[in-house]
Amino acid sequence: MITSRLEGRVALVTGAGQGIGRAIAARFLDEGASVVLVEIDREAGEDARDELSARGRVLLELADIAEESAIAGAVSAAVAWGGALDIVVNNAAIVPEQRVPITKLDRATWQRSLDVNLTAPMLFAREAVPHLRARHGSIVNLTSTRALMSEPNTEPYSATKGGLVALTHALAISLGPEVRVNAIAPGWIATDLWKSRKHRGEPKLSQEDHAQHPVGRVGRPEDVAGLAAWLVSDEAGFVTGQVFTIDGGMTRKMIYEE
Repeated sequence: MITSRLEGRVALVTGAGQGIGRAIAARFLDEGASVVLVEIDREAGEDARDELSARGRVLLELADIAEESAIAGAVSAAVAWGGALDIVVNNAAIVPEQRVPITKLDRATWQRSLDVNLTAPMLFAREAVPHLRARHGSIVNLTSTRALMSEPNTEPYSATKGGLVALTHALAISLGPEVRVNAIAPGWIATDLWKSRKHRGEPKLSQEDHAQHPVGRVGRPEDVAGLAAWLVSDEAGFVTGQVFTIDGGMTRKMIYEE
C-alpha cells in the first residue's frame, strides 16, 4: 500500500538510473519524497529522471562515486536543491565483468570494487551526517546475500558486501540516536523491467528459476523498494543496525544434490 509517509523529505539514492535503485527512487517519490538520483551512466540517469519526474520532484546528479570529490559534490547539490537531506540510500555497486580465480585477480579490479561498493557508502555517510543529524534522518545500505554465501570466483563483490554489513552496524552505533542505519540484503532480483526504457523487457525466467524460492517466485525491485520505504519512515523508528534479507527464503533452504 502506497502512503504519504515520506512527505516533505529529501532522499539521495545512488545507482538510481536503473534496477533496484530506480525502483527505490520511484517508491520514495510515490510516498511524497523529493529524490536526488546519483548515477554514473548518463543515458540511464537521464531516462530515469525524465520518467520519474511524472511522480514527483527529481534531481539528477551524474557522478563517479569512486571519486571522493564527486560524493561531496552530490551531497552538497542535494542539500542546496532540497534545502535539507533526510535519507541516503547507498545502492550503487559494481560486479566485475569477468569472474576470475583469486590467483588471477588483479589489484585494479579489487580496488575499483572496494572504492564503489564499500568506500563510497562510508564517504556518503561522512558527508551526509551533519545534515541527517539535523533531521533525525536515516541511511539504508544495499548489501547482498553474497555477504553470507558465495559462488566461485566472486571475491571482490562478496568481500565488499560483507564489509558493508559491518559498516552498517558500526555506523548505527556511532550515529545513534539521531541517525538510524540499516541494510537490505537482496537475493535474486529480476531487474529487467526497471532498466532504461530502450533496454526494458520482460525477464526471461523459467519455472525452475521460480521454484528455487520457497515463496515460489524470483524477486522484483518493488519488493526491495517497499522495504526501503518502510525502513526510512517513522514506522521503523525503533530499528537500527539491522540487516534485512529479502530473498524469497533461499538462504534458509538446504540444497542437496540428488
